[in-house]
Amino acid sequence: MFKLLGAAIIIIATTWAGFEAARKLSTRPRQLRQLKVALQSLEAEIMYGHTPLKEAAQKLQKQLPKPLNHLFAAFATRLDQGETTVKEAWEESLTEVWSSLSLKQGEYEILTQFGEMLGKSDKYHQQKQIMLTMAHLEREESEAVDLQGKYEKMMKSLGFLSGLLLIILLM
Repeated sequence: MFKLLGAAIIIIATTWAGFEAARKLSTRPRQLRQLKVALQSLEAEIMYGHTPLKEAAQKLQKQLPKPLNHLFAAFATRLDQGETTVKEAWEESLTEVWSSLSLKQGEYEILTQFGEMLGKSDKYHQQKQIMLTMAHLEREESEAVDLQGKYEKMMKSLGFLSGLLLIILLM
């Protein structure tokens, strides 16, 4: 009786771990798409709405789903305090919410470079910087989709099968 209960718990735990790993693989491309949409909206706000950066970040905060909305909320808050530069506000906001995102180090570097140029030049140079960042994120998204296609099903199966292996070894 206890062996069956223990075996069931092991299967459930390892299967859950496999599904959690697969979820991370599927969350990354979605967050990259949402980030590209956010940058497109930011570009529209800057170019056509002539909206200040703080107000544009506040609008994006309301439009985006969690956890990306926290990035722009933190950014808007830091800009509102006015005690820091745009670059520092972006980097601090990015660092604050990074652990809640499913993105990798490559995306962090891209977003950090984006923040270095943000607010430093006229709107046409900013538009070019946003387009360059979106191109980099597009490349990262295609890589993430490839990884998801290759490994998502494997992670789910691996979780279940590792539980079976563990049960067999313990019996």
